[in-house]
Formats: sequence, structure tokens, C-alpha cells
Amino acid sequence: MKRTKRQTSGQHFLASSGIIAKIVNCIDPREDDWIIEIGAGRGALTLPLAERAGHVVTIENDAAFLPALQEKHLDNLDIRIQDVLDIRFAELLPPASPSRPTVKLVGNLPYSISSPILFKLLEEKELFDRVVFLVQKEVAERICSRPNSKNYAPVSILLQNHFSATLCFTVQPGSFIPPPKVMSALITLQTRSRPLFDLHEPERFLRFLRIVFLQRRKTFANNLKSMGTPIEEIKRILVESGHDARVRAEQLSPEELHTLSLRFMPPS
Repeated sequence: MKRTKRQTSGQHFLASSGIIAKIVNCIDPREDDWIIEIGAGRGALTLPLAERAGHVVTIENDAAFLPALQEKHLDNLDIRIQDVLDIRFAELLPPASPSRPTVKLVGNLPYSISSPILFKLLEEKELFDRVVFLVQKEVAERICSRPNSKNYAPVSILLQNHFSATLCFTVQPGSFIPPPKVMSALITLQTRSRPLFDLHEPERFLRFLRIVFLQRRKTFANNLKSMGTPIEEIKRILVESGHDARVRAEQLSPEELHTLSLRFMPPS
């Protein structure tokens, strides 16, 4: 049997009115908000958001849902039939003006493309005041994790540099049609007034993080020696920086990891 676009992308439709109401309350749509929604689907979130927000731009990859959304004739709803990974979010916002609206990015993310969407968010992070995503519970725990957690990972560090991350609540499979095989969770990412640290070369920092988190059971030094730096030199720099020579990457804060990245992988 041929799989539909929706099945291929791993999308599951929200069907619980109670959960939908809880999500809308977390988004907190207001008259002066400009909301970008990823994945309109049948409009479970789109329509309640459009009833309360100033303007909603919804991105939907499947044109089959267009008639049902258009028949509502909502003046403040802009429907884009496009692949979200091909869109620049900045192009969906109103022209710059002194009275910039509050901009929120929301969506029930397809499981199969949640990671690319998160990295896309990082590319245009300055646009948004708040992000509210429904994702696989495992992904939510990773995004919101802190040091000394088994879920702490590069994506946690990169996102938390710019956003304060909160796991709001979990969602049972039965709240969706069709039910997924895993639990889901709602997260909010609230933009910080300023980043934890200034990141001028995000790709370089991400490369560093992937190296030091490569094998979690190994120490920071043992992972990093794959770059060619002698392990005794790595341990010496760790101790000079106030860390135990046997420290693991997951024990270090985002700020500490960034500072160490500048020692071991200086900016070009």
C-alpha cells in the first residue's frame, strides 16, 4: 500500500479537545501576536489560534487540507502550502515597524522532521519571542535537559543558550489519530533577554559538541583526543580551567562547554 505524505512524515492529528485547549493556553494567543504554525493539518490548533491571535500564518505541506481551512473565511489566516524546510520564516513576517508584534512559532511537529526543524529554528532564532512545540517525549526531554542528565546533548545546549526551555506536560498516544507508538510532550522555549554566551561560529561549536559527546561513557578528554590533541595536554587545560581531568561532557554547563571550545577549537 502506498504511504501518504502524512504517514511518510510521521504526522499524527490531535483529536483530544482537552489537550488542544491546554496547548492553546500555553501558546497564549493575543490580539497583537503574529503566530507562525508548522503543520495545519485539519486545523485543530489553527482555528482556535486564529480566533484569538492578531494574525496566523500556517504552513501545510499537503494541499488536500486547503479547502477545509479556506472555507472558514478567516481574514487573519494566511495559508501556505509549502514544505516548512524550504521556507525562511523571516519572509512570513510583516515588514519591520516601530510597533513590532510578538512573534510565536508553534506546531505539532512530525516526528520524522522534528530535528531538522529544531536546527532551522536555531538559524532564525532572533525572530521569535516564544516557541511552543508538541514533539516526541524523548525529544522534549533532550531539549529541556540540564547538566548531569542522561538526556543532556548538543541540541540542549544550543537551544538553551537562546531560550529558557520548559517541558509543560506529556500527551498520551490516544490523544492522536492515528495513535503514535510513543508518548508526546509539549515544550515551550521562551527567548532569553540575552544569550547565556555569545556564539559567533555556531557550526564550529556544534562540531566541538558532537566530538565531546560522541561516547557518553568516555571522559571529555578521551573523546576530544580524536582531534589529535595529546590527552595529557587536554587534561592540563581542563585542570587549568577549574575542572577535574576526568570530567565528562555531560557534567559541564553550556557556558563551561563554550569556554572550553574556545580553548580547544579557537575561532578561525
